[in-house]
Amino acid sequence: MAAKGLAELLASWDQISAIAEAELRKLRHDPIELFTRIVQPLLWLLIFGKVMDRIRAIPTDGLPYLDFLAPGILAQSALFISIFYGISAIWERDSGVLTRYLVSPAPRWTLVLGKALGGGVRSLSQAIVIFGLAAALGVQIRWQPGSILAILAFTLLGSALFSTLSLIVACLVKTRERLMGIGQLLTMPLFFASNAIYPLHLMPGWLRILSHFNPLTYLVDALRTLMLAQAHSAVGLGTDLAVLSITLTLLVLLAAKLYPRILI
Repeated sequence: MAAKGLAELLASWDQISAIAEAELRKLRHDPIELFTRIVQPLLWLLIFGKVMDRIRAIPTDGLPYLDFLAPGILAQSALFISIFYGISAIWERDSGVLTRYLVSPAPRWTLVLGKALGGGVRSLSQAIVIFGLAAALGVQIRWQPGSILAILAFTLLGSALFSTLSLIVACLVKTRERLMGIGQLLTMPLFFASNAIYPLHLMPGWLRILSHFNPLTYLVDALRTLMLAQAHSAVGLGTDLAVLSITLTLLVLLAAKLYPRILI
């Protein structure tokens, strides 16, 4: 029985990794996408971060504002890359690739998780760029190998979560134009109702309540704790990991159920 369970687990992993590899091959054919998506986080750090650091308008519990901002922009870049990821599913439907996926014997959840993993890996390149820029700007980074690996893992987890959310939206709206509109509608509330650019205690009460239901808040908290030498988690890294993992699991299950509907 144990051997059978292990074989099924390995088979599922093979299916997930095959889908993820297919997603990464698309990226190799269009590497310019990575460079264009790097521009926005660079502007946030170089312009917004430097200006706000100079005027000291936002209290950040003793951290220089640029240090406080850098993990938030890393989380923001993961969100912004992932939230439009569902466009690829619509493209696959129009090109006939999705039909081949759905007639395969692979369980739907492995297809969804494979795509989420592929979407998550896209964010890792930006994480490396933001890390390098933050170091060049004098951000006091925690350079322990374990912390860096954990940052990459949380970035991958957060990106997979928002990629799956985008896939769910694609299954519901079914057109690129509607997905782009809803993606733009989602990004700003998620970003500004988080602790990415200001501490939670500065928010009005109603917004602070909403922030606790925002997965980006927990991603930022984890990245800030792991990335900065002087930062401390507001809720604990275990809570951050649990919230993001449970949310991703629920979204994968929902997306697996909705995935075939994109063909209708």
